[in-house]
Amino acid sequence: MQVSLFDTGAEPIGLRALTGIRRTELAHGAWVDVLPGWLTGADELFRHLVAEVPWRAERRQMYERVVDVPRLLCFYEENATLPHPVLTEARDALSHWYARELKEPFRTAGLCYYRDGRDSVAWHGDTIGRGSREDTMVAIVSVGTPRALHLRPLGGGETLRYALGHGDLIVMGGSCQRTWEHAIPKTSKTVGPRISIQFRPRGVR
Repeated sequence: MQVSLFDTGAEPIGLRALTGIRRTELAHGAWVDVLPGWLTGADELFRHLVAEVPWRAERRQMYERVVDVPRLLCFYEENATLPHPVLTEARDALSHWYARELKEPFRTAGLCYYRDGRDSVAWHGDTIGRGSREDTMVAIVSVGTPRALHLRPLGGGETLRYALGHGDLIVMGGSCQRTWEHAIPKTSKTVGPRISIQFRPRGVR
């Protein structure tokens, strides 16, 4: 794994203050908050998650055939014990920080393991459940080698690109899941593995 030049192992796994987060207002009532390097000791956490999370491969119907999902997955339901205490701390810190806007806590955690440039996720919004009709938030912490998250208006338009890894935080809020879509595209470049941890409120997938 390519480690971060800023994550030398001297810092323990932990969280920095959220006060440095920066918001970008998007069209249609959507917004994105970004804070690089929010989680310290990210490379150590990456190695822990690779070893300890019960990763599973999935297959899904795609038109007339069943195909492999191009990433490994693990989902932690509400009240499940997360695979490292810092993830519980992160979920609680985000719930506190966004309490006035979100008006409810983040409750679930979905983990995706992108092993190399062939692993990806197609354009989509998190619209299973309440996200299809209500404003909500999805907070993503990334560890491992940075990969590009692409974000564009639903129906097409200029694409925004965020390179996320090494403890970076991105939060998509407002109408973002309904009026924008995001993706982690495949790449032919040689890239190392990345894990994303997505925190969501109840009833959002």
